[in-house]
Amino acid sequence: MSLLFLATTINYVDRSIIGVLGPTLQAHVFHWTNAQYGYINVTFMIAYGIGMLLMGSIIDRIGTKKGYALSITIWSLFSLSHALVNRSMGWIGFAVARFGLGIGESGNFPACIKTVAEWFPKKERAFATGIFNAGTNVGATLAPLLIPLIVHNDGTNWQYAFCFTFVLSLIWLIVWLRTYQKPEHSKKLTEPELKYILSDSVAENTDKIAWRRIIGLKETWAFALGKITDAVWWFYLFWGGFFLHAQFGLELKGLAIPLIVIYIMADFGSVAGGWLSSSLIKKGWTVNRARKITFLICGLVILPVAFVTQTDDQWTAIVLIGLAAVGHQAWSANIFTVVSDVFPKKAVASVVGIGGLVGTLASALANFTLGRGLDSSGKSGYMVAFLIAGSLYLVILILIHLIMPRMTPRDENLNYVS
Repeated sequence: MSLLFLATTINYVDRSIIGVLGPTLQAHVFHWTNAQYGYINVTFMIAYGIGMLLMGSIIDRIGTKKGYALSITIWSLFSLSHALVNRSMGWIGFAVARFGLGIGESGNFPACIKTVAEWFPKKERAFATGIFNAGTNVGATLAPLLIPLIVHNDGTNWQYAFCFTFVLSLIWLIVWLRTYQKPEHSKKLTEPELKYILSDSVAENTDKIAWRRIIGLKETWAFALGKITDAVWWFYLFWGGFFLHAQFGLELKGLAIPLIVIYIMADFGSVAGGWLSSSLIKKGWTVNRARKITFLICGLVILPVAFVTQTDDQWTAIVLIGLAAVGHQAWSANIFTVVSDVFPKKAVASVVGIGGLVGTLASALANFTLGRGLDSSGKSGYMVAFLIAGSLYLVILILIHLIMPRMTPRDENLNYVS
């Protein structure tokens, strides 16, 4: 769990740097238009979506240990490559670096969810997912905290922001390769501990499940619908600083505290959301009821962000975005866990990859539309974006329930468990 948390933190430091530095690079270094910045994000998202599909399948085939190591190696090298982009390369240079970063980072969540499925019983998986998923917010918090210490408001030293996670990634990679084993192969695990891990699941055969069999299942598409909300999270991550800059005139150093507050709040949501549904299951609720009631609470917490553009008070806006981040991260911890609730362990990474592709395609479309919309209509584009961000979750919850009313699990052959 510690390794999953640390890797996810590193992942989100790398991913968040562009959102924190974006207004500075746009105004003082590269002079991108909003549309060009949108294209940079779209490139990352397309790569991330393709990578989710490929890496999910690769991780299921070669195993969590090797698959996760491959993922973090790729993203670390391409994160470092951002520092080599110069002004003559413009937005295209950044887009190339972001493409490679997206391919590498796409393996993080399929590997994490598969690891949780291997090491935790179902009744603890949402809480475990919430803990490692909290790394997304720690990473997003560290980026605005550390970057102003080395980068000036005029963009001086911006290259160094993309270098400092490289060494951390190498250390993590060494520890992971030296220590990780599946529970069945771990010499440090006692027999009672292994029995507890497998207490609410059955042993599976080692036969591979063809991707075409997974993609045809309605449960796969219910999860994929839930992942469309990734577009909202990436909107906060990549455009949150731009919105606060446009609405309240905040520069790089002024953005630090607001962004830190938002992501600290989000950290609470990640852990609390996982704890809530796990706690309800331990009290005797069905998995179906516990997950969906938690989703409903998340949607209601998120709803007020639809009105954030109507306030002129900076901290009211920050709190509303923070509450929406709380709800999203609680939603995220549970939507990931739905996969391991319903699918056999050997199919988990592939299903997460398919859902991740759908989520990133939605995110790419949103970024493309928002960037062009802001160039043509100004700040009013944010009003539409926040309106969608606030209402989307409840709409998707209704659709998930219609597609998957009972969340009946499937066995190692993808047949329903009676």
